[in-house]
Amino acid sequence: MNKSILFTENELVTLLKTNNKAAYEYLYDHYAPALYGIVRKIVKDDSRADDVMQDSFIKIWKHMASYDAEKGSLFTWMLNITRRTAIDKLRADCKFENDLKWEAVRENDLGNHAVFTPAPATLDLKSIVEKLLPEKKQLIELVYFEGYTHEEASEHLCLPLGTVKSRIRNAMKELRKVFDVSSPTAQFA
Repeated sequence: MNKSILFTENELVTLLKTNNKAAYEYLYDHYAPALYGIVRKIVKDDSRADDVMQDSFIKIWKHMASYDAEKGSLFTWMLNITRRTAIDKLRADCKFENDLKWEAVRENDLGNHAVFTPAPATLDLKSIVEKLLPEKKQLIELVYFEGYTHEEASEHLCLPLGTVKSRIRNAMKELRKVFDVSSPTAQFA
């Protein structure tokens, strides 16, 4: 493509909506480097970033007719598509990796040295935890019953570490209310 050609955004959009090859080459040449930098910060891997860029430009090409200049600039529209594609890729990869890494350990794999003797005071703790909201219950089970660290739970569930810590803190507050028999709210709301 002739590198000396310059388009205004309106001209470029008009040509893109007619599937003009030169306009798509121009679009890629002028926008891909900035988009790639953002994708690379999200997925943190060149190979994944290349896949995201390819998927993003296919989506841009397929959905060009839906672009509305009144809602924002062409770059912002493309950035949103690319960012969502990168996040979707990251989540899909994270789920796939977690499915591989986090297998349940069977009791017969543990051997004789792994004996669990619960304290009498905690015998009914699991039934109390069952009353928590599912997202809190899952974290309490991972961290307190299965021995995950907050970071491991964050990776396993593909949640930000801050979200994991907040949910655990809130769940612990709810559990404290249950065990505080002097409290008038000694049960779940």
